[in-house]
Amino acid sequence: MKTTELESYLAERRQLVQEALARNLPPPDTYPPVVHQAMHYSLFAGGKRLRPILVLAAGEAVGSQPEPLLPAACAVEFIHTYSLIHDDLPAMDNDDYRRGRPTCHKVYGEAIALLAGDALLTLAFEVLSRIPATIPPERILRATRELAASAGSQGLIGGQVVDMEAEGQPVTLEKVNYIHNHKTGSLIRACLRLGGILGGAGEEQLALLTRYGEALGLAFQITDDILDITGDFSQTGKQGGVDAARGKATYPACLGVEASRQKAGELCAEAGALARALGPAAEPLELLAGFVLRRQG
Repeated sequence: MKTTELESYLAERRQLVQEALARNLPPPDTYPPVVHQAMHYSLFAGGKRLRPILVLAAGEAVGSQPEPLLPAACAVEFIHTYSLIHDDLPAMDNDDYRRGRPTCHKVYGEAIALLAGDALLTLAFEVLSRIPATIPPERILRATRELAASAGSQGLIGGQVVDMEAEGQPVTLEKVNYIHNHKTGSLIRACLRLGGILGGAGEEQLALLTRYGEALGLAFQITDDILDITGDFSQTGKQGGVDAARGKATYPACLGVEASRQKAGELCAEAGALARALGPAAEPLELLAGFVLRRQG
């Protein structure tokens, strides 16, 4: 698979995801309209749809077709979007822009933004229950547990708590790794595991997908740390230099930009090797590791 083929693969899978998201989200004029408008505003604000595509790619790597995995792909993107809405709130990171436009609470107010995030979180599990009956129920139950755990107090939320507590404090690499592996990495790891579990992966395949997700998740967040320093608004869609100004625990704060870039490269190389070990059907996963390293926003 060449770079142009990867671009075609990503475009096709992104279109599948976009259509599935639109089918599963209540229309913006559904009563009460303001909360549904806020959900649409944040969900369709742009973005690469990397996480749902990872669900599909992981399932395809173990022999599944993408269509039965779309409810799980949507569920992951709903949770990701909820987390961004809440992360941007004044009580959290207090960000004014996300993906190049005002954040949800800047448009709809804090209360509606909070409720829109809550609604997306609950919708994720409603949609997950719509996985077709062609997939055995024990796989669906296992996938549901995986996703819930990845978003909870020992996953995404736990990482957010430690991230907030670490602001302005002395930075250690151990703490940064905890934050990144939970706040960002736990959901990315879950994407690979959901696709594998629902796609019928054996335990060895699932172990490879898990390790791939862990390496890719950390590389993704290190790259995000670097882009906060080196990127600009036109690339990232958000204000730059915010992490350093707030005293956030980041890889560049510990190691500097160049050493952080080297670490991200090593992790992406590791992810690529793990994808190759899964066989030819995992080629999109191998190339996605390079895509994450090269991303500019």
